[in-house]
Amino acid sequence: MSTAKITRSSRPVAAGYSGKVLAACSRATLSVSTSIVAFGVAAALGVTPTAAQDAKPRVSSLPPVYVGAPDAPRVRRARQHRPVSARRAARTTRPAVQQQVQAPRQPSVNPQDARTGQTGYVTGSTSSATKTNTALLNIPASVSVLTKEFIKDQAFTSIGEAVRYVPGVIYHQGESNRDDLVIRGQRSNADFYTNGIRDDVQYFRDFYNLQRLEVLKGPNALIFGRGGGGGVVNRVLKEADGTTIREVTVGRNSYPGGRVTTDVGQAVNENWAFRLNAMYENTQSYRDFVNLERWAINPTATFAPNDTTVVKLSYEHLHDRRVTDRGIPSQILPGGVSPRMPYNTSPSTFFGNPDLNYALADVDIANAVVEHDFENGLTIRNASQFARYDKFYQNIFPGGGADAGAVNVAGTSSNLTAYNNETDRQNLFNQTDLTYRFGTGPIRHTVVFGGEVGRQNGLNFRQDGFFNNLTNTITVDPRNPVSLVPVSFRNIATGANNTYKLDLGAVYVQDQIEITRYLQLIGGVRFDHFGLESRDRRTGISLGRDDNLVSPRAGVVLKPMENLAVYTSYSVSYLPSAGDQFSALSPGLVLAEPEKFANKEVGLKYDIFPRLQFAAAVYELNRTNQRLPDPNNAGFFILSGATRTRGFEASLTGYVTDAWQITGGYAYTDARIVGSTSPTIVAGNRVGLVPFNTFALWNRYQFNPAWGAGVGVIHYTNFFASSDDTVILPEFTRVDAAVYYRFNAMWRAQLNIENVFDRRYIATADGNNNITPGSPRVFRLSATANF
Repeated sequence: MSTAKITRSSRPVAAGYSGKVLAACSRATLSVSTSIVAFGVAAALGVTPTAAQDAKPRVSSLPPVYVGAPDAPRVRRARQHRPVSARRAARTTRPAVQQQVQAPRQPSVNPQDARTGQTGYVTGSTSSATKTNTALLNIPASVSVLTKEFIKDQAFTSIGEAVRYVPGVIYHQGESNRDDLVIRGQRSNADFYTNGIRDDVQYFRDFYNLQRLEVLKGPNALIFGRGGGGGVVNRVLKEADGTTIREVTVGRNSYPGGRVTTDVGQAVNENWAFRLNAMYENTQSYRDFVNLERWAINPTATFAPNDTTVVKLSYEHLHDRRVTDRGIPSQILPGGVSPRMPYNTSPSTFFGNPDLNYALADVDIANAVVEHDFENGLTIRNASQFARYDKFYQNIFPGGGADAGAVNVAGTSSNLTAYNNETDRQNLFNQTDLTYRFGTGPIRHTVVFGGEVGRQNGLNFRQDGFFNNLTNTITVDPRNPVSLVPVSFRNIATGANNTYKLDLGAVYVQDQIEITRYLQLIGGVRFDHFGLESRDRRTGISLGRDDNLVSPRAGVVLKPMENLAVYTSYSVSYLPSAGDQFSALSPGLVLAEPEKFANKEVGLKYDIFPRLQFAAAVYELNRTNQRLPDPNNAGFFILSGATRTRGFEASLTGYVTDAWQITGGYAYTDARIVGSTSPTIVAGNRVGLVPFNTFALWNRYQFNPAWGAGVGVIHYTNFFASSDDTVILPEFTRVDAAVYYRFNAMWRAQLNIENVFDRRYIATADGNNNITPGSPRVFRLSATANF
């Protein structure tokens, strides 16, 4: 059920609203507590924990927990485990004075790679899709994982280029100031997570501290909450796991530019481990006048006071300043023929004002995680995150005028327009998950009860630009489109100028059921309370909307063989009317119901070899309740808009042989407008930035201990720049390559070549007249030292 309210106040939040949120959170806590009591009653009635069913421990196949690489022996804490009673006895009988010097205890090491079977390009399991460490083979959903080794081999530093190797995912330009993706035909710049916690502000994330990048496709509100209609991207960061590492990498590229990263960590004693990752980059671009400078630091610590409790602490600061570049426009054809093509100019041509185009982001994220195993089938995990984002960006770019910035037929004029935006935000989240493993006869259960509370508040302040303080557009010659005309900025009536506060509370339950070794089920449901208040700083008017959302999920996994799984699944997610960034409300949005995403999927997963994974899926994803402006009531909407995506995806990842690794896949994606959302985005149109066919494949071969090489190919068929199907972007094929050389145990080097054959192509876009040309051939050379 949803409610809407409009109030006039000098303060952004009403007391009654806060009370409702607190009440919802209290109900969530009560639900979790009641569930734990129910488990206790079940145990008293004879429903025994799986761990106690046998005289000796056994390894469960649902969810299987990898504690070593696929072919490696089991890794355990170096410290000897003793029962609690024995430890207490030892304390009571300890002499007052030690008669001899005790040998130092060995440091505790719990390798992060081993916990999920991560080796090379392969990951055996993940907890992101189910909140339990589950084998990828047993997850009834499409999950793609890009490991740190794959990222390192490709010399990737950010999400946009890396996801070209994930079927069904397209990189969006994002106005050149943020990560922005189209997943299964659904665009989002907010569905990003860090270690399973929302990281939804618009900025560019870096890979310097990345353990692996997980792309979970299809809506999964049970795990992640609101949004995520096409899927989500989760960054798993490097932890202080006790492994000794001292690594420094220095790199250069032919733009030119340089980058240095460091990764230092070790166990201090049997209880404490520390790790520090850091990065600095200053580089130019193939685009004229474009450069970036960024740096980051991420210290982490792990404290394990005993064998059943772990505390993980992390803090990250990222500073990123870059020139924003909205690319090139399209060109009008004689007679207004459609579809148009991008303007034919050099890939380096810059439209705008390089002195005024820039984006600045300062990000601080602090995390604390506490995990405890009660050693009776029950575990608890509590994760807290505080994040502060200071974000500003300013654009002078092709736009405005009768042709919205497009170059005229004669090729002699184009328009520029300008604006800036400040989008500061603070996030505070807390998640608690209780996982209980037990058996009912021959059937085994892994049940997760959980809750999440959070608060997000921030500022949305936009100013429009006026050239020479007079007009909001200016005409330039596209053959020389750089403008140094002075621009002043001011907030106008149509520009955002508001603060906002979002309070959320959620409870959820999920059961993974192993009926036999051949049949597994997963089912669950999540309740979300989403309450948003937005206050216009000019008028003092506050608008609010409350949404109560129920999101189910169900899946069936059939395993005719241990290494083969066939699955089907159904999942739902909702996006409240304020949208991905929920930064403002209007009277029309207050009344609009949330958009709904529903995904039906059938798939197959096959571990061809223990370290070679094949997956394929067919799906239908329907998005409804999209907003069409009401022609008879300005500012309000008719919820008749809809999108349908039908597709097929296939991927192959892992070791073909001990020397040959591979990752990549193919996607056929037919994303269509089935209900109009504007006078130009009408039923039958293809969704923008979604090719029918994409293919990407990367190979690495290790010839001997010293020499290795890699080669990859990326192919897109043609696609439209936006969903009005006015401008078409041509198909392209890009070939990349790399050479690796290890001098000795300490030193190694690699040379990466992007776009080996120096082909011209269009990489991505943000509408019909903000089109990004792909990079010409570029060389990246790096050297790594391990001390």
